[in-house]
Amino acid sequence: MPTQPLIRKVRFEIRPWDSGPDPARELLPYVDDVSLVDLVSGFEHAAGHDVPGTYAGIVLDHFNFGDLGAYLTGRPNSAYSGKGLIALLGCDCGEVGCWPLEAQVITTEDSVMWRSFFQPYRAQRDYGDFGPFVFHRSQYERAVREAVAASRPPSP
Repeated sequence: MPTQPLIRKVRFEIRPWDSGPDPARELLPYVDDVSLVDLVSGFEHAAGHDVPGTYAGIVLDHFNFGDLGAYLTGRPNSAYSGKGLIALLGCDCGEVGCWPLEAQVITTEDSVMWRSFFQPYRAQRDYGDFGPFVFHRSQYERAVREAVAASRPPSP
């Protein structure tokens, strides 16, 4: 009998990326209150990968992802997902294309799943034991709406 996947809780934190007078903003995913950076870093260290864990969240002011809600739900019309993947993390230098962690976002009637994680600059890496992460669709969509609202510039 197949086991049911563990249902997780997701949130997206938007925080300052740097300490300048007008800092860029970073969107960092959390799964059950653990950052995705910490989760993948632990996995890569345990797997013995070279250059493990050199990720950060997506720096919103450096990356043209189009509509953030469409992007985070993996809709086909979002800017990055032409390959069927989105970058959930970028490089710790702030450039998503330098060192992204990509994943498929699969949406069903009741759930959203991140699976098939991929590091395009180390295509030989096996992330088969990392994830999948499954979320209740309503909770995921609420977290996305909150991230979209928090990402808007403040009104003057």
